[in-house]
Amino acid sequence: MPTSSRLGLLRDPDFGRLFAATALGQLGDRIIFLALPLVAIMALDADEFQVGLLTTMTTAGSLLVGLPAGAWVDRMRKRSVMISTDMARSLALLTIPVAWSADLLSIWWLYAVALFHGILTVFFDVAYVSYLPHLVGRAHLVEGNSKLSAIRSVTSISGPSIAGPMVGWVGAPATLLASSIGMAMSGLLAMSIRTREQKPQPSERRELRREIKEGLRFVLKYPALRAILVGDGIFNLFLVLYQAMLLVFLKREMGLDSSEIGLILSGMGCGALLGALLATRISRWVGHGPVIWIAPLVTCPLTGLMPMAQPGWSVYLAAVGLASLSLGGVVRVVAQSSFQQALTPDRLLGRVSATARFVSWGGIPLGGFLGGVSGSAFGAKTTLWIGVVGMTLSVIPNFRSPLRTMRELPEPVDSAPLPEPDHRR
Repeated sequence: MPTSSRLGLLRDPDFGRLFAATALGQLGDRIIFLALPLVAIMALDADEFQVGLLTTMTTAGSLLVGLPAGAWVDRMRKRSVMISTDMARSLALLTIPVAWSADLLSIWWLYAVALFHGILTVFFDVAYVSYLPHLVGRAHLVEGNSKLSAIRSVTSISGPSIAGPMVGWVGAPATLLASSIGMAMSGLLAMSIRTREQKPQPSERRELRREIKEGLRFVLKYPALRAILVGDGIFNLFLVLYQAMLLVFLKREMGLDSSEIGLILSGMGCGALLGALLATRISRWVGHGPVIWIAPLVTCPLTGLMPMAQPGWSVYLAAVGLASLSLGGVVRVVAQSSFQQALTPDRLLGRVSATARFVSWGGIPLGGFLGGVSGSAFGAKTTLWIGVVGMTLSVIPNFRSPLRTMRELPEPVDSAPLPEPDHRR
């Protein structure tokens, strides 16, 4: 295959900058995924309920600002939102090692940073998803989502591999300094992107409540979108319930150190990378609609290998199940993100993205809370089994919807073209 064909969108300088910004931001985010709970577990000796509540705080932003975030983002340039939220998240994370060095760090400090960081992440993600169609065009959505998923998967491998040894070397609080630097560099790279969508005119703005309702009505109107949101909400609830106790299980029941935990989480990243590389091909082969429910149906049951593991070699065999979950998850997310972006009219991209996030991510804080409660009441192993069953059953709404037979991406409901981007040199 010619090099130009393999590179595709990466030949575009601005997409290349977004690609690099994604790599650095996601690297910082994956370090947070390992280091933040380990700060609570190792540095503050948090119990199962406190670890679960920390997960809740990290994801509560989806419920608190999920719906208005879309309307606000639709009123602003998406690129500017990405830059400002990256910088603010970097500063928030920086306070943890500073507080630790000053002997001021507490579980409540972690809760506050996790909540603030999570709210900013909502705005960043809504702007990020809404900006992609402006940057690459609708004809390249699947390719763009696949390439960005691929680099996110690479960071899923390298992030825990870096974070695990760093936690053992400098401690979990200081490891978050690397996350802060990654977020700041991501913001600087986003600042260098020259293609900007036109800023919405003040005359186009309407009452916030009406704009939110418009996004909700659009999502609820189409059975395929409704099914994606419900299935995603169920999946995310049980995934976070599972993840809330995964580190506790690996650390306290399997007796693994931070480097070994990082190795297992890197295996998940390998599965995600493979899924990103194969997502376009699998979607074309299986169909863009059917793959949304087939991928998790095949891979979710394999996560049951983890609660079956015993201390020793079997826990590494169980990591194959986690890698399979990541593979199927990336294939599903690429397909459903492309489906949602393809169907949505340009003027509603931010609101529909935020509405989808609000509904499908709404169960995540509850999942973290229930994971902590279940872990305290029944233990980490039983909680993992509950997560396995719930994730597998999440395919039902999509299977019962028109997605079961929709092999092609839909045309946008409102096919009015995007405004010409502002190329500032």
